[in-house]
Amino acid sequence: MKITRIAAAVAAAVLALSACGANDESPGGTKGSGGQTRALDRIEIIAPAAPGSGWDQASRAVQDSLRSAGLAKGPEVKNVPGASGTVALAQVAPQKGKKNLWIASGLAMMSGVISNGTGVGLDDLTPLARLMGEYEVIVVPKNSPYDSVEKLFAQIKKDPKSVAIAGGSAGSADHIFIGLLAKHFGVKPSDVNYVPYSGGGEATTAILGGKVQAGVSGLNEFAAQIKEGAMKGLLVSSTAPVEGVPFAQTAADLDKGLAFQNWRSMMAPGGLDAGLEKQYVDALTRLHASQSWKDALAKNSWNDSFIAGDEFAAWLKEENTRVRGVLDELGLSKK
Repeated sequence: MKITRIAAAVAAAVLALSACGANDESPGGTKGSGGQTRALDRIEIIAPAAPGSGWDQASRAVQDSLRSAGLAKGPEVKNVPGASGTVALAQVAPQKGKKNLWIASGLAMMSGVISNGTGVGLDDLTPLARLMGEYEVIVVPKNSPYDSVEKLFAQIKKDPKSVAIAGGSAGSADHIFIGLLAKHFGVKPSDVNYVPYSGGGEATTAILGGKVQAGVSGLNEFAAQIKEGAMKGLLVSSTAPVEGVPFAQTAADLDKGLAFQNWRSMMAPGGLDAGLEKQYVDALTRLHASQSWKDALAKNSWNDSFIAGDEFAAWLKEENTRVRGVLDELGLSKK
């Protein structure tokens, strides 16, 4: 009788454990007993640019951190370059409800959708999380007569052609930030003598060689020249001073509304199952808290600008309105 009672108790315990395991299973990832989250299924991350690009670096940092933190089984990165990320977007957007698929996105893709007039947009994706950003900066050569952005834009307002500003491609984060500043100082954005270059190295050469009067780019592009004294940093688009790199002003000194970052994010196809979307957001939230991700931010000098889920979705709408407004005034939008 005693043996029978023990056998019955063991059987009941096995059934209870089996029931718990069955209830915890869900597509794309599972939760074990006690609420412990298991790794997601294999995730394919689409980097919408060539290897070595900013999007590629961000995608591979996410891949490494997912693996290091045990958050996904065998995450992989696939490069799909072209047209400011809109080639990759056109491939992912039609795959409604597709599991195990993420795509890196960001300001360049948002701008590309608006300026290229694509048939799909970020509204066709599911926002998961904004991961990082990089501040924009305005610089001039060390011997420049301009020691503030007020003086620089006063001259632009007086004679737009007299001040050439080197930056990235038309419609890039550099161009958008210049447009925002122009509006702030009462200058028509399309009147600014903006000179696009294919790379930061070319823009640096143009600034130091006196071919242009000023330059705009991401902070890391000009940080070394500012520290060495070859350039003067007039403005950084942060709300607080940047440690180790001197600037005459921050965006907050002009208007907090001018705070600006070239941001990157992770998104998934639209029409995603609500439970699966939550698992993805949770996984990225845990990734953000991991030491491997903190190390990646430090290594790449990225700003930690993490927001996720509904908060990220709401912010995206505001950002899209702001970016579209600037591109309209720059004459770069396609309706």
